[in-house]
Amino acid sequence: MPFVLCEPGSDTILGYCTLSALSVDVGAWPEDVARKLPKYPLVPATLLGRLAIHTRLQDRGAGEYLLMDALRRSLEASRDVASVAVVVDAKDDAAVSFYRRYGFVRFADQPRRLFLPMAAIEALFE
Repeated sequence: MPFVLCEPGSDTILGYCTLSALSVDVGAWPEDVARKLPKYPLVPATLLGRLAIHTRLQDRGAGEYLLMDALRRSLEASRDVASVAVVVDAKDDAAVSFYRRYGFVRFADQPRRLFLPMAAIEALFE
């Protein structure tokens, strides 16, 4: 599902992100995480498919605003539909650095795929 950040009183799109359901093979998670997961071959997660900000708002906190909104929405949805983490496929090394600043962890076999456990997201909003 897409979420759009617009300029107040305007149709100008300042940023957007998408959230969708995802299944991740239990063997893809780091061993310390996999030990705590249900014993199913696929584990439910939320995919943060894209997060983009208009160039004039970059480095001004809009990306963090959209990310926190996406994480909050993911946490709320996980209370009704199981999800153990939010997963993101970063488009480049700068995006990897952005997500790592918020505690996202890399998958070992896919260095641009990262995740943030739902428990860590819940702690952000306590």
